[in-house]
Amino acid sequence: MDIEAGQVRIGELGAYLARPVGVEAGPGMLLLPMITGIGEQLRDWADELAGRGITALVWDPFKGRSTDDSSREELFALADGLDDDTALAEQAALLDHLLDDLGCTRAGTIGWCLGGRFSLLLAAREPRVATVVAYHPTVPSELRPNQTHDAIADSIGITAPVMVVYPGADAAVPVADFEALQTALQSRGTGATITHFHPGVEHGFADRFRHDKPANVDAFRVSWPQALAFIDATTA
Repeated sequence: MDIEAGQVRIGELGAYLARPVGVEAGPGMLLLPMITGIGEQLRDWADELAGRGITALVWDPFKGRSTDDSSREELFALADGLDDDTALAEQAALLDHLLDDLGCTRAGTIGWCLGGRFSLLLAAREPRVATVVAYHPTVPSELRPNQTHDAIADSIGITAPVMVVYPGADAAVPVADFEALQTALQSRGTGATITHFHPGVEHGFADRFRHDKPANVDAFRVSWPQALAFIDATTA
């Protein structure tokens, strides 16, 4: 399917938009990046979704900075300055744009690492979110100084189906915290919970930067087609 893609302005927010050409209305996905920001890999994922008939809109956590022009150390420092409520307000505005301005019939969210955490927080506050995919979400039970919301506790409020993809050797999120998240999600009265557990795999394994290790590559090769199928099934 042909697509059109590029940087856009939505009010005061910058974002990346990839759309299937000739589709007047259809599903949408809000992509919430990892530490890379809207780098090449996030654009590739957005383009891939658009090629499947899904309008993909990517939140810009670092206001134009990404691995295209900044080191990961610089981006980690920017991530330490993110404010939960400000970020969630920006994401809600992008969700508005998908559903109201772009005419998407349903919209879900997919996030990686810090974006995986925000995908859970946003869905807990937004009943309009149709589906959630959280790739190795950075949700340790001990919050960082700049964080005000507990994604594990808040996930109980998500009504949408959720897929969580967790690496068993995650140095950022202990297995006990993943199990607490799984328990919280499975306690919900509505919304399916699908979890992937990949033993021996590192945090952030979806990032090409970590594809020097075969276990990380294999985990992504197994999980990504299932994530795409899950998105198709829950947003169509």
